[in-house]
Amino acid sequence: MAFKVVLALVTLVTAALAAPSKRVTCSPGRVVSNAACCKWFPILDDLQTNLFDGGQCGEETHESLRLTFHDAIGFSLSAERRGIFGGGGADGSIMAFAEIETNFHANNGVDGIVEVQRPFALKHQVSFGDFIQFAGAVGVSNCLGGPRLQFMAGRSNISRPAPDLTVPEPSDSVDKILERMGDAGFSPSEIVDLLISHTVAAQDHVDPTIPGTPFDSTPAEFDPQFFVETLLQGTLFPGNGSNVGELESPLAGEIRLQSDALLARDPRTACEWQSFVSNQALMVKKFEAAMAKLSVLGQKTHELIDCSEVIPVPPLAKSNVAVLPAGKSLADVQAACAATPFPTLQTAPGPATTVARVPPS
Repeated sequence: MAFKVVLALVTLVTAALAAPSKRVTCSPGRVVSNAACCKWFPILDDLQTNLFDGGQCGEETHESLRLTFHDAIGFSLSAERRGIFGGGGADGSIMAFAEIETNFHANNGVDGIVEVQRPFALKHQVSFGDFIQFAGAVGVSNCLGGPRLQFMAGRSNISRPAPDLTVPEPSDSVDKILERMGDAGFSPSEIVDLLISHTVAAQDHVDPTIPGTPFDSTPAEFDPQFFVETLLQGTLFPGNGSNVGELESPLAGEIRLQSDALLARDPRTACEWQSFVSNQALMVKKFEAAMAKLSVLGQKTHELIDCSEVIPVPPLAKSNVAVLPAGKSLADVQAACAATPFPTLQTAPGPATTVARVPPS
């Protein structure tokens, strides 16, 4: 008798495990695991049409991805341990208290994308914290080879202004960057992983005379070019000369941040930096993990709902490996990882590479 009961229980458990998970069909026919995620599809459609120019990896994508970091990194573990408010992390405070936070020196220029995004969040009645992370994930999914970032929904729209001096600046030393990011819970390797965002980034304010100047030669592609080009010997300034937080870049029309150059060459971060030069798939995997951590800083994750299924699947990358820009050779590479030889790379054909300007939107 006992054997029959045990057998019946085993049968029920097996059937339960074999049964398909419950799925919810949202209008117009898109399927998710949780009905609470359905409301994000109209927001997705609105963003792709009216913010990202029909699904482009352009200036609005660059700025939206930047905003995810500037909102979330307002978070200090050491302050909390001292009983001081250290910021709410990824809570939307940079949008809720834009008149305060966008005036912090390190947040120079984010006011533009904050004001562009705000009407979308209000229109769709979602929290600023949710919207900022969603827009960043949707935007970068439009880039060739881009990541499909995790999106957790359900942040409160109640927040407090983040404290100043929580956002690292391009002119900061490596020690200062490691200390600040470590206080938010990130290791040196994870800092490099977050900087993968610079492969689809551009500057407007380090040198305001040349807004939209990218950090690598392929700013619409989520590829490893950024990681090889930051290691090339700098030879020129693309704009009006040296600015605070800027070092010489190797290519005409490309700008180099001081912080990127130093982290690429520091022994604590150089090997992680170099690891992406010939491995785009690893780059994407590491960025997805680092952003998953960043996007929920300060949040009670058990209260959030995983709506990552709403994020589009990005287009495939053109290549898994960086190339040396035309006119450059391995002799121009300032390799800094003592543990691993710099990989052998092909050189792009043609005349010396010049980076086309990315026009400001």
